[in-house]
Amino acid sequence: MSERSRVVIRGFEARYYDELLNLLSLWQYPRFIKHVIGNETEVHEGDKIAELGVGNGRNAILFAKRVKEKGSVVGFEISIDMIEKAQKKTKNFSNITILRHNILEPYPEQYENFFDIAFISFVFHGLEDYEKEEMLKHLKKILKPGGRFYILDYNQIDLKKAPFYYRFFIKKLECPLAFEFLSYPLVDTLKKHNFVLKNRYLHFKDLISYSEFVYTLG
Repeated sequence: MSERSRVVIRGFEARYYDELLNLLSLWQYPRFIKHVIGNETEVHEGDKIAELGVGNGRNAILFAKRVKEKGSVVGFEISIDMIEKAQKKTKNFSNITILRHNILEPYPEQYENFFDIAFISFVFHGLEDYEKEEMLKHLKKILKPGGRFYILDYNQIDLKKAPFYYRFFIKKLECPLAFEFLSYPLVDTLKKHNFVLKNRYLHFKDLISYSEFVYTLG
């Protein structure tokens, strides 16, 4: 990952990830992510799901409950600290696998054309543009034709029109790549890689977007 990115969580941030995330969202995140995965994500029993940047495993558990025992969730994560946290949190779910993997590199061969769904949460903005291209290139190898790719991240907006607290967060607390992502041509870039926008949901006064893309080629 680029030195300008902050999406790889280690050390203190990893240890208290749940607490920090809840605090930054004013304790709204747990309910929010349950709504997003439960109501805005098309998931069927038996689906195979790839989470790109599994973090602490909270999202993986929500997906595992939806796909049930016939399905599976594979969480790919680069941070050893977060892998340890995710493995502890998901240890009672036999349909969850946590693997150390850099999403900018090719995936293990057994996952070629394997997944029905790919999900990425607040990671895409932390990639350089060339890294986004590399990530999408490798993602297409593991997603089935017609598979769905969900991106939960900052919405493309004019920062000058955003609330002051959001401007402060983006400029002072986030990485420089987050600011650049606000004007990133997300839909056009995904379209170049044969991902067609199907649905888009906006949250928190349109500051956060949840985009569903369909992969149209094998």
